[in-house]
Order: sequence, then C-alpha cells, then structure tokens
Amino acid sequence: MTDSDAGNPARPVRDEDSFDVAAVSAWLRAHAAEEFRQTVFADPEVRQFPGGASNLTYLLRYPDRDLILRRPPVGRKAAGAHDMGREFRIQSALAPVFPLVPAMVGFCDDDSVLGSDFYVMDRLDGTILRKDFPDSVSLDPEQVATLCQNAIDVLIDLHRVDATRPDLAAFGKGEGYVARQVSGWSKRFRAARTEDVGDFEPVMAWLDEHQPADVGTCVIHNDFRFDNLVLDADDPLNVIGMLDWEMATLGDPLMDLGGAAAYWVEAGDDEFFQMFRRQPTTAPGMWTRAELVEHYCEQMGFEMTPERWRFYEVFGLFRLAVIAQQIYYRYFHGQTTNEAYAVFGDAARYLEHRCQEVMA
Repeated sequence: MTDSDAGNPARPVRDEDSFDVAAVSAWLRAHAAEEFRQTVFADPEVRQFPGGASNLTYLLRYPDRDLILRRPPVGRKAAGAHDMGREFRIQSALAPVFPLVPAMVGFCDDDSVLGSDFYVMDRLDGTILRKDFPDSVSLDPEQVATLCQNAIDVLIDLHRVDATRPDLAAFGKGEGYVARQVSGWSKRFRAARTEDVGDFEPVMAWLDEHQPADVGTCVIHNDFRFDNLVLDADDPLNVIGMLDWEMATLGDPLMDLGGAAAYWVEAGDDEFFQMFRRQPTTAPGMWTRAELVEHYCEQMGFEMTPERWRFYEVFGLFRLAVIAQQIYYRYFHGQTTNEAYAVFGDAARYLEHRCQEVMA
C-alpha cells in the first residue's frame, strides 16, 4: 500500500482519529515480530488513509520501512464488529497457505496504549485501484478483461484453501451460515436504524423466506473489491495482495460472491447507483456482474440460474445497506464529524428500493 494510491493519498491525521504516537511506537519496540524489530527503533511519521468508512487505517512511515496500523472507529460499534484480534489472527493463520495476506507485525489488546485494540502489519508496495484507473495504469479493454479474470481467480483461490486446517477451522461455526447471516444482518440493521430511513422489514422477510441451504464451507473474505486488492506496480494485471480482512470467516462461498457483486457497479446502472462506485468497474472491458458470476460458478462447479442467483443478489445489496446504515448511525448521533458519512443515509434508503426491485 502506498501513500499515493490512485486518488486515495495518505493525509494528515484527523483530530478525532489521532492517537499517542510515542506510546504506540514504544509498544512496537517491545512487541513487534522479530523481523520488524530494527524497523521500529524510532517514532514514525503518521498519516491517515481517508478511504475506509469502517476501521481506521494509518501509514506509519519509518526511515527504512513503512507499516500499516489498523484500529476501530470511535463511537458505537455493532456487537462483534471491528474485532482487531480476529482480523490479525485470521491473516496469521492464512499466511502459510494464501500468500496474498500482508505479514503481521503485532497485535495489541492493551487499551492504555491507544485507547482500543489495534494491530500493525507490513505495507504491501503496489497499486490499489480506487474509483477510476490512475494515470500510471493504462490498460486496453482486453487487458481490463484479463484483470477481471485474474481478480476473481484470486477469490476462487481463497475459496479453495483447505478450511479444515485447525488454525482456520476455529473461525467457523459449522453449517447454517446462510441462516445466521440473514438473521444476524437483520438484527444489525434494526439496532442501527435511524428514524429517517425505511424499516427494511419486507426485504428481511423475503430473505428469511427465500434463503437456500449452504452450498459449502470455505474461507471467505466478505469484502472482496478491487480497492482491497494490491496490484504489482510493474504489472498491474498481477494481484500481489489482498487487504481488509475485518469480516473474513468460514462460510458459504456464494454469499461471498453476492457481497462482491453488490459493489460491482456497471456502466448501465442508474445515476444514483453510480454514486456508490468505489472501483473502476465501468471502464471499457470490465465484466458485467453476470459475467463475474458465470466465470466464478463455472470454475467452482456451481449450477447457477438467474432465479437462483436472485437471493444472493438481494442479500448482497441488503448487507451493503446495513453497512451503510451502521456508518450513518455514528454520523446521525454525532459520534463522528466526518461529513463524508452524511450520504450513507441516502445510500441505505436507495438500497432498500433496489432490493425491492430485484425481489419483484
């Protein structure tokens, strides 16, 4: 991750997100993984990446190496969300079998250091795509299509990891993942609802009625997007890293794909949905959502029809709405002053309508 990634440069830390740099640096000198001990001998320059709307991400710039710090946001948090220890452990467990996770530097659960749990990881040096391709990445439509395939093949590789390994199996809860997700995200929405958004009750009832059985259990990322992938700076068709493992777990692979498709805004989508776009999925050569699903299911051996896919599409949009609403809740109640979060209420309202369209 670089501090000038495709329109998302690291910036000075916002006052409300600042922390005691000296205390964190001292903790790292005492607890960093051996490989990084010589890196953290001095206090770093700290900058903040503005792109994330959930956990907060910082660049720790040392003279010889850059590291990344992840911590939860301030304010009310959904139960089970923003678990830094879990995010740290699942990447540590994946490292031997999935080389695209960053190297872990250390995890701290001592609130006296920063005020919350946090973890530090190595910085992956490469290109991260944001809303549009940066000037440094010039691809023709055929190359863009190749990038699509390479990206979705990374998700397929993750889903093929042996989830029965003891260090990974510990993250699962057994069969019934789809049912737990429908119930869990419904509870999260009701807990985060504000008076100025719809109640989503018809959507939640439809999901409960139409939920399928699990198709399998594997390691799922649960937030698969281009802006969570790191591309080789010299060969942008080559994916060298996957970031943001906050929601990773063991679960149904088609639910992971449904979540990814919800972020995949096409050139033909309506104007409001275009406002959701956080990745260059409208560029010439980009696959459609249907092509994304077709390639994935063909490679994984899943029989898929438009009618069967409808549940996963609605669930992906609903889950995205809940995430937006949880973020908006903090803004609505004055727990953050970041004006960028003000639009998330409109996003939740729009997504309720979009879910209903797909359901109909």
